[in-house]
Amino acid sequence: MTDRHGHIVQLSASNGGVPKLPLAKATIDTDGITADRQADLQAHGGPRRALCLFALERIQALAAEGHSIAPGKTGENITTAGIDWNRATPGTRLRLGKTVLIEITGYTEPCWKNAQWFIGGNINSINQEERPGFSRVYARVLEGGELYPDDPVELLISTPAERVERTQPRTIRWRPSSSSD
Repeated sequence: MTDRHGHIVQLSASNGGVPKLPLAKATIDTDGITADRQADLQAHGGPRRALCLFALERIQALAAEGHSIAPGKTGENITTAGIDWNRATPGTRLRLGKTVLIEITGYTEPCWKNAQWFIGGNINSINQEERPGFSRVYARVLEGGELYPDDPVELLISTPAERVERTQPRTIRWRPSSSSD
């Protein structure tokens, strides 16, 4: 049974595009895996999309349906196993290895380049709106460091209110006007 504790199955990077290929180790900074590149910086990358994660359990379920999918093929940088993927929602934080701390910032829109892995090119198999719980997720890096396959993954517990607060834009509060103004 999956829960809050799991491990890294694969770390992946490429010079841009998919598939991303396995790494023996990865250095993580605020831009993600330092060896990774994105071909389209309008759609991928940046501080709020520094890392892309996906669950091995979802990859295996999709492969069992006949899709030609495996770790790294859909462009994820980190493939996890053992955590409850339904709890990997925006605002949730994960501890990776000993030093890396990340925060999920949103669900990843399926890219047309992934059509090659899906029966009939149906990329909606990994679309959160079409198939909840089967999306990859983007994350920002709060604390960087070195990661290796088999490093532990811990889904950190927070309240729904804390997760929502972390995902909402900051607002400016003006001082109330006094009656003499």
